[in-house]
Amino acid sequence: PKAADTPQQCGTVPNGCRLAFDLGKSDVKTVAVKDGEVLYSKETEWDVTNTDPDYHFKVITDALKLAKQELPDGKVDAVGGSATGTISGQNEATWCDIFPNVSPDDYKAKVVDIFKRITKEVAGNVPLKVINDGEVTALAAFQKIGSGNIMGISMGSSEGGGYANKDGNLVGWINELCYIRLDLNPDAPTDPWTKGNHTGCSHMYLGQRGATKLAAKGGVKVPENYVYPHPDMCTIKHEDHAKCLKLIQKAMDDPEQETAVKAIYETVGVYLGYALAQYCEFYVIDHVMILGRVSKGKGGDLMLDTAKKVLNAEFPEYKHIQFHTADDHFKAVGQCIAAAALPTVNGDAACCSLQ
Repeated sequence: PKAADTPQQCGTVPNGCRLAFDLGKSDVKTVAVKDGEVLYSKETEWDVTNTDPDYHFKVITDALKLAKQELPDGKVDAVGGSATGTISGQNEATWCDIFPNVSPDDYKAKVVDIFKRITKEVAGNVPLKVINDGEVTALAAFQKIGSGNIMGISMGSSEGGGYANKDGNLVGWINELCYIRLDLNPDAPTDPWTKGNHTGCSHMYLGQRGATKLAAKGGVKVPENYVYPHPDMCTIKHEDHAKCLKLIQKAMDDPEQETAVKAIYETVGVYLGYALAQYCEFYVIDHVMILGRVSKGKGGDLMLDTAKKVLNAEFPEYKHIQFHTADDHFKAVGQCIAAAALPTVNGDAACCSLQ
């Protein structure tokens, strides 16, 4: 069928004093930005499985209030944000899987408008723009390298993915890459969200679970309950996986363990290479930027090198794809920094009108 893209131009100018948040499944990232300069950034752990919407409101609000203290005189001109799931054009949390245990009634009453209420509590009636976290990854990638036809992938608690066209604009698609079926093996692992109804979903390979399920096989010394598929590693909670990933990264820095641990990152690199080839069936990709905690450190560099080798050897038609990364700080909070630019202040930048 004929393409029905609806390019969405988003704000790219973080002028004035801004706050931003990036809501992941393990932590809340917050930044304070003044005229493009990052004055403050922090990652705050939270429990996304908590059933109380007031708990989530308080965690995010408290984190933003700390960031606000770092802005001159506490002045806030705008608030930007990113979150998993579907965000409406009115900044409503239409469906966000970072609140999985909130009851339907409480979700409708206290989560749908949570971003608006948080902003009003922290900054009053200032411009607000929140979009899907994967889309922010693509915009962060475009801002970083200045070239389009770019896929941005954040390998964090899950997989966040987004795409910007040749002009650096979003195309109006729902790019929730984490639920794409990547592994067609009938024995591929399932996940705690689909409860056996789906297998081989991308986030089990390109998020932190892609690495943590291999930790023990890679020789990393982990507690017994971190050995996949222990029941503790097969729940919707992300805290154990985040801690396990830190053990993998620590082992990678240990010369005595490095040789064995390299196999974990090489395996995830193979996952990434084959995933990109699959994504190329639907997207025109010239550039890929990889962000997120899985890509941090020399293990992340090895992962990217392996993905390149996969494309060169198995999919030469895609060997032109250029890989991009960033320093570890930008890998961790780059999405949040890009989100700060989303709202329009004094008409200086267009705002994304569809997510």
